[in-house]
Amino acid sequence: MSGRTAFLCDFDGTISPRDIGAAFVKRFSNGRDAERRALFERWMSGTMGHRELTLAECAIVTAREDEARDFARTFELDPHFAPFARAAIARGDRVMVVSEGFEFYVADHLARAGLDGVPFAANRLVFDRGRVTPEFPHAAGGCGECGNCKAQHVRRLAAAGFRTVLVGDGLSDRCGARAADVVLARGSLLEWCEREGIPATPFGSFADVVLWAREGREVG
Repeated sequence: MSGRTAFLCDFDGTISPRDIGAAFVKRFSNGRDAERRALFERWMSGTMGHRELTLAECAIVTAREDEARDFARTFELDPHFAPFARAAIARGDRVMVVSEGFEFYVADHLARAGLDGVPFAANRLVFDRGRVTPEFPHAAGGCGECGNCKAQHVRRLAAAGFRTVLVGDGLSDRCGARAADVVLARGSLLEWCEREGIPATPFGSFADVVLWAREGREVG
């Protein structure tokens, strides 16, 4: 191993404390809340994969790209994320954003935070006369259920010699958590790790991730 660490960070609910993707679907699903909630419950119960969930949710969404971007910009990132990312990169570690959300707001928020050089992988959304169609450019090599399986990104960075750390909050992080060397978790991901017997360190914000990176990890 190189001694370097790769931090694979979830976006919705983690880098962005609020889930922008879920809020986007809720805002633009034209009052079809019962249908939207039923889809989410199917995913939570394990009867639907996240890729299938994304396809079904997008089928009930109507939005123009400009209004979608404007809506996404009403959310803020964890203020500790940008300093964390810059410090990690400066010491030779790798930071990558891995998301089951959409490129249009992940890329925009990273650029607005001055982090447009940070690599990311997310699903893609095509806007066409009010309709939205998801694309999954990172589906190959994954579990087959996720739109963007985070385990494949963990495995690729591990193969490059990095110690891998998955930072996440939700059930879409499960594949990444199974594959990572270290898991920093909160929310439903932390609860799932506890049930599954997967060791996980709780965190509240990226201020805690900064402390872990500085003091809590093994050196070398």
